[in-house]
Amino acid sequence: MKNQDRPAPRTIRIGAANIGLIGLDQALSTALTGQMPEEKAVDFLFGAIAKENYVPATAEPAYREALRAEYRRRQGIQTVAPEILTIRVLGSGCVTCNTLSAMLYESLQKFGLAADMESVHDLDEIWRFGVTKTPALIINSTVKCAGRMPSPAEVEAWVREESEKLRMKIAG
Repeated sequence: MKNQDRPAPRTIRIGAANIGLIGLDQALSTALTGQMPEEKAVDFLFGAIAKENYVPATAEPAYREALRAEYRRRQGIQTVAPEILTIRVLGSGCVTCNTLSAMLYESLQKFGLAADMESVHDLDEIWRFGVTKTPALIINSTVKCAGRMPSPAEVEAWVREESEKLRMKIAG
């Protein structure tokens, strides 16, 4: 297949890294359309991904679990709660998005928290989160705001609120 004919890679979280995988969207669509059982879908997805992308043999279990989680997410099935704050800033990478990211860093530093932070610029990826207006902020899979710039006080409150929820889930 010529490079210009290849579909754009779709980013997925595998272990501690965000990896771009060619053909993931098409494979997910096929699996979801066919209403495959979860194990069959994971095998199918892994096979499709391995054809187009390099997958280290030692990372195969991590890839399979990430594909399982994405398949479940696309089906609307709740996955296991994260053990660390997961923050996504969705937007074009403009000044407003960068300001929002800076506010988040300041809030995390103020409360002494760690987070998995990612800026998402790809429009298709932004729409997959169910967001149609940017900038948008998602913390632990919850859209906190979209289409407006929140105040620093709002950002701090959301970070504190989500970190408390996370702490309660981990404590049991």
